[in-house]
Amino acid sequence: MITYEEFTQNLANVQLRMAEACVAANRAVGSVRLLPVTKNHPIDAVHYAYQSGLTAVGENRVQEAAGKCAQDAVSPVEWELIGHLQSNKTKEAVAIFDRIQSVDSIKLLKRLDRQAGELGKCLPILLQCNTGEDPNKYGFRVAEMGAALDAALQLDHLQVDGLMTIAPLDDDLDVASAAFDRLRELRDHLSERFSVALPELSMGMTGDLDVAIAAGSTQIRVGTALYGSRGY
Repeated sequence: MITYEEFTQNLANVQLRMAEACVAANRAVGSVRLLPVTKNHPIDAVHYAYQSGLTAVGENRVQEAAGKCAQDAVSPVEWELIGHLQSNKTKEAVAIFDRIQSVDSIKLLKRLDRQAGELGKCLPILLQCNTGEDPNKYGFRVAEMGAALDAALQLDHLQVDGLMTIAPLDDDLDVASAAFDRLRELRDHLSERFSVALPELSMGMTGDLDVAIAAGSTQIRVGTALYGSRGY
């Protein structure tokens, strides 16, 4: 695990990169939030984020996040699930996470709503869309998103904050840019069609955050550039 001093330098570098991307895209520098991805890092990664003024962290697995939550009594961060959620993990996920970004099926929507209702909470979510049509990625197909949003809006215990995507793994940043543009256009279309605000566009990671910001991302998910290589 890197030191806190190394983390703060990495954080400054990432924030500078984000600011430069915002300026290049004629966007306000504060219009894009940074979500530090602490998956596969020890609890210190969460502490570093909180000590630096970051208010949320991203995790990929329910079990790992549960373990960290059990260890952490000093960093009141919000926990966001950004990895694929298996349906048999929904009860624990709803209890742990403040927002679930990786909602990728109507079946999962219904299970999350039921579990949130049993816990007496309204759970913020994002609908994950596979805008890059990558067979290795989870997410609704673009053509399914209207039905997915319609189903989500009819549920009493879920709050749809917006959309999320992961770009295909490709060295050509134009591929990522196209996937991000498509998500923004889809969000605009769905927002108008259903007369609902969908303010969050969670898209962009370490390798493609610049093009994500240019495409309209409101939240960047960064792990490697902050914490270094993960302890898999």
